[in-house]
Amino acid sequence: MLFKEAKQARIAVSLATVYNTLRQFIRAGLLRPLAIDGTKLYFDTNVSNHHHFYLEDQCQLVDMPANVRITNMPAPPKGYAIDRIDVVARLRRN
Repeated sequence: MLFKEAKQARIAVSLATVYNTLRQFIRAGLLRPLAIDGTKLYFDTNVSNHHHFYLEDQCQLVDMPANVRITNMPAPPKGYAIDRIDVVARLRRN
């Protein structure tokens, strides 16, 4: 999407530059990558711990309210700790 917008604005940039810049923003903590279905990667500017609704008919992520609770989590394997949990609820229209 960023590449397409840059081209429409007549900004000379390669697709590789767009992805390299996004990776740098992730490393700097400015973006949070979210893989939704294995074919699309979304980049969230809200890097706080939060969850998402995925509107399937619009291919859009929407932040969930902060009151999500996850219970009965199994213990991680020895030597590991849970860093964060990403919940994505996929929504479709009735």
